[in-house]
Amino acid sequence: MSATWYECKVKYRKTDETGGQKVLTEPYLVDAISYTEAESRINEEMAAFISEEFKITNIKVANYAEIHPFENADRWFKSKVSLLAYDEESGKERKSNMYLLVQANDVREAYDNTLNVMQNTMGEYSIPAISESPIMDVFPYFSGEEGELEQLERFNALKASKPETEQWAENQDLAKADALTDVDA
Repeated sequence: MSATWYECKVKYRKTDETGGQKVLTEPYLVDAISYTEAESRINEEMAAFISEEFKITNIKVANYAEIHPFENADRWFKSKVSLLAYDEESGKERKSNMYLLVQANDVREAYDNTLNVMQNTMGEYSIPAISESPIMDVFPYFSGEEGELEQLERFNALKASKPETEQWAENQDLAKADALTDVDA
């Protein structure tokens, strides 16, 4: 059974670096069976992140066929994949579109990640469009079974990993700090 993803928009007040407060409305993706479950799950997930009051302003079914997190990526991209099939009765080629949500750092990487996801596809396909998605985070369903725990941990580890450029910058900062400590000693 394939997952049904619901896009939930959450409105809340956020304090910025200067101490000012700003009202934000951000979309999140939740794997759920119904609108009611999606609302319950997004309330539960957001309560862990937002200490102040928040409001769910919209819930709708998202049209993503699959969600693919990738290591060292920080943004989500919507990839349109056109599957090509030959209709033997009419003798015409038919296209059917599906949308993938792929994690990447830029459009080029999203394209490469989409190709990686599609590499075992038997039929012909094309990727006519990739655009950055406003989705802030993705919350897959977890039933509590043993096999799923490992899958959920792997999914969360992939989506939470930092981009390599940030890790490289952190390593450079640490190396500079070590060098300064060595010089002072």
